Amino acid sequence: MKILGVDPGVNGGFAVIENGILAECIPMPETDHDINDFFSRHEDADCAYLEQVHSMPGQGVASTFKFGMNYGFLRGMLTAHKIRWVDVTPSKWQSALGIKAIKDEPKTSHKNRLKGRAQQLFPKQKVTLKTADAILIAYYGYC
Repeated sequence: MKILGVDPGVNGGFAVIENGILAECIPMPETDHDINDFFSRHEDADCAYLEQVHSMPGQGVASTFKFGMNYGFLRGMLTAHKIRWVDVTPSKWQSALGIKAIKDEPKTSHKNRLKGRAQQLFPKQKVTLKTADAILIAYYGYC
């Protein structure tokens, strides 16, 4: 089984878990062409899990627009490449993996906890803050 994890943020990334092995994890490509190339290489995926995003309080209008544009573009790419995909909220995949929210936790601390969990699951792989969520989303989908 081959599962893709997609963290749609500009600082997000892609991960591929195939037969229980983290086969690939990359930061979000910088160009639309590179994103297309990634999905072209993985058209044989059984499913992609795409983090369902929404605007956040305090987020600027321009950054919210760019975030939404990227999310929509990724949905379009998955559809164009005929890759079945499922939206999953951050709270759903994090809860399923036992990553509990901590009230008033700084974002940096939370992100480092996610990175630590991804490193725990895949200790032989290089995990970065940009790829950790995608890895965990793919793992959620695989399990």
